[in-house]
Amino acid sequence: MIRTIVLIALLAVIFYCASASSVSADEKAHVSAPVNLRAGPAATQELFNAIAAKDAAVFDAVFNTCDVAALKQLVAENFEFYHDKDGLNETSGAHFIEDISKHCERIKQGADFRARRQLVPGTLAVYPLNNYGAVETGRHDFYALEDGKPERKTESAQFLHIWKNDDGQWKLARVVSYDHKLTP
Repeated sequence: MIRTIVLIALLAVIFYCASASSVSADEKAHVSAPVNLRAGPAATQELFNAIAAKDAAVFDAVFNTCDVAALKQLVAENFEFYHDKDGLNETSGAHFIEDISKHCERIKQGADFRARRQLVPGTLAVYPLNNYGAVETGRHDFYALEDGKPERKTESAQFLHIWKNDDGQWKLARVVSYDHKLTP
């Protein structure tokens, strides 16, 4: 009987020591693991200027000139457009170009109104995406342009654009347009 008690006590001590030493090793590994943090790439004025110019070119081609040829040079083949009103509504650059072309035809026929986009001053921000391109965020307002009437603000929204640097050529790859608020 005493042997059984001693054996049980000995096994308990062995299991305790084994579990305590493995926890201790895990804790030591966790505590002493190196911290390998690194900052993202720094934003630069040069990058900001390049993306701001491309942003202006895209919206000029879409709203002001309906220049589909210019737009083709600015949009990636794998372009995607996410819109809070419609969800995922564009899944390729070619489809987006086609939809803009149709919209421009409807404007010429008087079926759609012309619009103007204005970037809200001070809201544009551009950040580099290492080994890919850049992310652009901001807020913009939209105005209806109707013949014989003063332009009127129709809505405001936020946007997030992902730009791909494709061998020195900036291409708009992703658009997320959200937080649309109608103007009262």
